[in-house]
Amino acid sequence: MNKVFKNAQEAIFDIESNVTLMLGGFGLCGIPENLISALVEKGINGLTCISNNAGVDDFGIGLMLQKKQVRKMISSYVGENKEFERQLLSGELEVELIPQGTLAERCRAAGAGIPAFFTPAGVGTEVAEGKETRDFNGKTYILEHAFDSDFALVKAWKGDRYGNLIFKDTARNFNPMMAMAGKVTIAEVEELVTLGELDPNQVHVPGIFVHRIFQGDNYEKRIEQRTVRTRE
Repeated sequence: MNKVFKNAQEAIFDIESNVTLMLGGFGLCGIPENLISALVEKGINGLTCISNNAGVDDFGIGLMLQKKQVRKMISSYVGENKEFERQLLSGELEVELIPQGTLAERCRAAGAGIPAFFTPAGVGTEVAEGKETRDFNGKTYILEHAFDSDFALVKAWKGDRYGNLIFKDTARNFNPMMAMAGKVTIAEVEELVTLGELDPNQVHVPGIFVHRIFQGDNYEKRIEQRTVRTRE
């Protein structure tokens, strides 16, 4: 039951080129910073990345894009990354843009063992091209499939050696549902606590879904966009 690894480099020992990864986070909040850095250092490529976003040019998944490690990006928002835009327009990067709610549900469905579901999001748009449609109560829905991900990389506030996780504030976004969806889930935490220290009523992801865990360090917790106003 001891799932603890020393660091990110050890935790990703079997992640190789050409696999599919889920990466938690919303914008730059709650992204697995240490695991992304370890992937960049490892130098693998041909990756399919499922994430709410593609990071920015010099942070998050943007660091992997700079190294040409990503073959396909599956996201709901990619507007903050000039390198992403360049690779997309040049044909170097395959991109699947999907509605954010569909992205979330495809993650959740994978964790719940649901192979597919019908949704009205995207009906009548490019999102629906090539997909099965059905009418329910006079409304058209399209069939979406649960994700099939080799690894899920998530970041939590606290965790114990059994893999129980607690997320904090906005970091409790795509992280919990992705943690439940990966064939192998690797969690980095800000604080690795002793067994019994976590209140079971506060646990967001039970340890049964987590295969590896380690305590990260040197978190930047960068803000994607900062909007301020002058004092009157």
